[in-house]
Amino acid sequence: MSPQGGSNNRSSGGGNTSTPASSAIAASQAPAGSPAPSLPPFSSKSKVPPQRWVKRYRTEVSASLSSAISTACAFPLDSVKTRMQTYKYDGFADCLKHTYANEGLRGFFRGVTAPLASVTIVRTISFSIYQRAKYIYSDWLSKNFGFDVLKHVNTHGTYPNLWSVACFGAAGATAGSCITVIACPFELTKLSAQVSVLLSEKTQCPDSRSRAVASSYQNKGTLKTMANIIRHRGLTGLYTGYRLHLLRDTLGTSLYFITYESSKQLLTTFAGSATQPSTLPVFIAGGLCGIVSWSLIYPIDSAKSIYQRNALLYSKGQKVKPVKIHFFQRQMYRGLGVSMTRSCVLNAIFFSSFEFWKKRIDKLEDKPGW
Repeated sequence: MSPQGGSNNRSSGGGNTSTPASSAIAASQAPAGSPAPSLPPFSSKSKVPPQRWVKRYRTEVSASLSSAISTACAFPLDSVKTRMQTYKYDGFADCLKHTYANEGLRGFFRGVTAPLASVTIVRTISFSIYQRAKYIYSDWLSKNFGFDVLKHVNTHGTYPNLWSVACFGAAGATAGSCITVIACPFELTKLSAQVSVLLSEKTQCPDSRSRAVASSYQNKGTLKTMANIIRHRGLTGLYTGYRLHLLRDTLGTSLYFITYESSKQLLTTFAGSATQPSTLPVFIAGGLCGIVSWSLIYPIDSAKSIYQRNALLYSKGQKVKPVKIHFFQRQMYRGLGVSMTRSCVLNAIFFSSFEFWKKRIDKLEDKPGW
């Protein structure tokens, strides 16, 4: 969840005057709205000190580091979620016990390299697209209907309305649909690694040929797993389940941004803050948007995971049976509690880590000669 948010103020960004709360929004949800005076890219021959380059892009650097840290820390929960979606267990504890007994502690981190590599790329692109789309849709609404969404949201004491929900939802859907082409291969590789041991169990394979294919995924690293997918299903095999992934990310990212922006606006109004949102509303809104979006799109994610798991048992050219999306059926919600817990843990770690790195980078200003 794939699937973020952004500061609504057009003048906000990664400048020296940003507050911790506004910086947290910019770093964790979107890039700066208006570009600041740029520095030349850092290189070994550049006269720009590396510290100044880091300071100039401190929100991006802090967000990237925090994304990697939070992803690694929350990954065991993501692994358990995937296993519970694709295989039947008697509950969370049973999944933990079975995984540890058969794969050890390493089993909970199987496939962690793929999301660590992709999370920064996907998030950065997603935030950039969302930020641009948000301004485009807001300008369009202002020109055609005379309502400036971003001005309204940044006005103290206001509440969400249909215009703001439509603007943020459309921008989120645009971002989600665009990043799927990048995220799908990484997520498929991650899933393959997570369930590789379970995949090779005899009871899961319809025939000996499928069992041989499934066994080839066992105990492989991220790159070898990706190469194995290409070997069995071709290059397009990396996009197995793309349609379900596209549907999930389009709807999920839209719901994510609607919830984040609206809850942040409400919480800021209730808190009585007349300036930038304080840390608590931003923190709560960040955790809430992940929980709400996941709870609503979870059956789609389950169908995607099951279809991708099934496809791994077959070679290129073999037909994979489609998986139907069933809402409000218990089997499609296996692992939902784990997923929600993971979302809260990930966001809490992300914001805490971001503030830590932000403060460390800010201390670089005190060095002489800058």
